[in-house]
Amino acid sequence: MSGQRVCISDFEDEAKRVLPKAIYDYYRSGADQQQSLADNTAAFNRWRFFPRVLRDVSTIDLSCSVLGQPISMPVGVAATAMQRMAHPDGETATARACRAAGTGMMLSSWATSTIEEVMSAMTSSPGDSGVMWLQLYIYKDRDLTLSLVRRAEEAGYKGIFVTVDTPYLGRRWDDVRNRFKLPSHLSMSNFTSATLAFSEGSYGNDSGLAVYVAKAIDPTLSWTDITWLKKHTHLPVVVKGILTAEDAIQAVDHGVNGILVSNHGARQLDGVPATLDVLEDVVSAVQGRCEVYLDGGVRRGTDVLKALALGAKAVFIGRPVLWGLACQGDQGVSEVLELLRSELRLAMALAGCRSISEISRSIVRRVEFTSRI
Repeated sequence: MSGQRVCISDFEDEAKRVLPKAIYDYYRSGADQQQSLADNTAAFNRWRFFPRVLRDVSTIDLSCSVLGQPISMPVGVAATAMQRMAHPDGETATARACRAAGTGMMLSSWATSTIEEVMSAMTSSPGDSGVMWLQLYIYKDRDLTLSLVRRAEEAGYKGIFVTVDTPYLGRRWDDVRNRFKLPSHLSMSNFTSATLAFSEGSYGNDSGLAVYVAKAIDPTLSWTDITWLKKHTHLPVVVKGILTAEDAIQAVDHGVNGILVSNHGARQLDGVPATLDVLEDVVSAVQGRCEVYLDGGVRRGTDVLKALALGAKAVFIGRPVLWGLACQGDQGVSEVLELLRSELRLAMALAGCRSISEISRSIVRRVEFTSRI
């Protein structure tokens, strides 16, 4: 470690130094010209706080719940693939950090640790506890897809976050240039065949993951498949990848338990809006019929507070977790989570909010920037 890490960008700077270039590029990059990648973070700067004062903020309560499961703060870990590229312990290290923080973790279908291994890491010690959810891609092989759901149910996962914005993989220039593929000693651990485990030898001159998605993931996915999934699991179902009010209404009409406002870390269609910019539209369309969450661009506790003020029940972080993992395994992830917790607690206190329930739309206003030329 080269000095004290005081903000998320310090973790990224260190991760860039320690990770192989192709792996750092894979984690960091967005689609095409990366306009939406930049906008995801920039969107938070378009809002200003209007704090209340003299509120006795000597005690601040960050506790909340997701899908009825209590967590210690409204910050959970988003699904990020292939975490053993960042650290040998990969997803199990992230689970241990989430358990210690008392928050939730979404496990990627493309994890380099099994569904069962990660749950074991989450529950292996007494004391603090966390929650596991499964992020699900719907494969062309529907029996295989349901086998992942069954394994999650049996292992004690508390929900399914089904990704709906990836019928094909977005074009990520760095991955094409690097001909990205998993290091030879790793595989997507929840699959047995080389094809599905992303461990075939060659993928040509393209991003290996783009070739994998074209082979394995079902591009015919439609709203009827949400109904199909709900029929085949007793777990709550959240759709991950909603950006419009129209799709939010469709989602609640199809009985989902939650919506994750997400543009896939700006890795799919470049030129879509920042997730924060569409959050209110989705919340308004849903009208309280399901929970709404947000991911994309969250890098500070003040970002979390702005998202909550605009109607998110919780936020999920992806890349910051990977940077912490690359820096120092589970301890690095713990540092990231505790940094965001302390930043959120301070931001709430300074805004005059003593609990999550006291955070309201009235504490933020959008600032419109106009040219003076």
